[in-house]
Amino acid sequence: MQMPSQQLLACACGQVRLTVTGSPIATVECCCDSCRRAGVQLQSRPGAPEVLGPHGETLFVMHRKDRVSIDAGHSLLSALRPWTQGGSRRVLARCCNTPLFLEFSGGHWLSLYGLLWPASARPAVEMRTMVGDLPDSSALPNDVPNLKTRSLCFYARLMKAWIAMGLRSPRIEIAGDPHG
Repeated sequence: MQMPSQQLLACACGQVRLTVTGSPIATVECCCDSCRRAGVQLQSRPGAPEVLGPHGETLFVMHRKDRVSIDAGHSLLSALRPWTQGGSRRVLARCCNTPLFLEFSGGHWLSLYGLLWPASARPAVEMRTMVGDLPDSSALPNDVPNLKTRSLCFYARLMKAWIAMGLRSPRIEIAGDPHG
């Protein structure tokens, strides 16, 4: 399916709105321990949507940071850091507890939660990563590659996007949360 050049996304209540331009770097279902633990925490918040799929996977649509704009509700963003180690933060809309994206410190991309897209416009999953972290990965369907960790192809896509951005890593400021 051809992706539109621009997509308008919003939290569940519509107060936080994003625009995504261009095609994603990749669309993945992550099965790592960190995403599964964070998914449980995120979806247990009042009014929050389901984050985890039936096998404990989290759907992410990865986009270059320079192709994602926060058009409304920036003051409603809140960073969640479920554990102190690691350089990642999950950002959600405080108004309705909708998870918006996962961001890595110094990263040039955002892993946008797939639940932001209506099912009819959601990019197709290309691969599952970190299936080696699952207690039983044999239950996963074989519809896309089920990668034990991350592949060279996965990292090559990230590198290609970073080069296209001039090796820049734009910052997203969130009140009360310094993030390098």
